[in-house]
Amino acid sequence: MTDPRETGTELKPKYDATGLITAVATDAATGEVLMLAHMNAEALAATLASGEATFWSRSRGKLWKKGETSGHVLRVVEARVDCDQDAVWLRVEPAGPACHTGARSCFYRRIEGGGLVADA
Repeated sequence: MTDPRETGTELKPKYDATGLITAVATDAATGEVLMLAHMNAEALAATLASGEATFWSRSRGKLWKKGETSGHVLRVVEARVDCDQDAVWLRVEPAGPACHTGARSCFYRRIEGGGLVADA
């Protein structure tokens, strides 16, 4: 491996053709996956500077700080990138439910028998 992006110490995210990188947030205490979203360079910079998760809303076409209206912010305990820097992993302390539906995690339904079953 000679790609410094994969072995070096410089943060150099590999954004896709639309300028986005996938970001997953997990609960720092439990490891539970809370949500998956996308970041552009501005969202990643805001997250790292503020210590609170900020994402790029593809549907609204703008930045959004998680919890800016609900108060359910995600305080970043640790931020990591994968080996080729095309995905971000945020270990967070959630201040309330992570999902806009009010569920603790956006992954609150299991796929069973061709349908969906919500967690109790």
